Amino acid sequence: MSWHRTVVIGPGQDIGDTNCSVIIVGVPTWCILRHVRAGSILPLAFVFALVFVPSLVRAEQSIIKRPGDHPHYVFEAEPHVIVGWREFRDGPGVGFRGTIPIVDNGFVSRINNSVGIGFGFDADPIRPADRFAVPIVMQWNFWLSTHWSVFGEPGAAILFGPGRDKDRPIFPVIYAGGRLHFNETIALTLRVGYPDIAVGVSFLL
Repeated sequence: MSWHRTVVIGPGQDIGDTNCSVIIVGVPTWCILRHVRAGSILPLAFVFALVFVPSLVRAEQSIIKRPGDHPHYVFEAEPHVIVGWREFRDGPGVGFRGTIPIVDNGFVSRINNSVGIGFGFDADPIRPADRFAVPIVMQWNFWLSTHWSVFGEPGAAILFGPGRDKDRPIFPVIYAGGRLHFNETIALTLRVGYPDIAVGVSFLL
């Protein structure tokens, strides 16, 4: 059975007696086909990737080999929502992370990296509201390109509240994360590790 939909094919493909018209600006040899089989959707998706992904990549400027070429700020404020590895039935948590840069050009002088000290306050999960953590981490940033940076965060957290594990009030934490920078002061931040996953917004002040 055929699907009746409009799709795009590439130059040089056999189009039979099907009528063609230009539908993509700047790519005048691409044509419209109708009555395309369902099995052709994946190849067409690949064709779209070949056309559009390279242009997005070209628009991104790599800065990883340019030490010091990153936003300069004195404090990163990051409110976030937390999904813990445990007690999912209790819902998400909330928290805040603040980071102070201490080394503008980090441990590897030949690449664009920086180091900061991070601290915060997390309530995870929020519904019982009986356990709170204060994480203290070292944040090692790698500034990859105009809109992307990644980081690693080893450290420890101190637990407070009646719901804490009294036999282990301090426990290790480790995270890896990334930022999508909208501009030099605002970024969307994802942090994944132990003991939770966090999604927040970073303000580089």
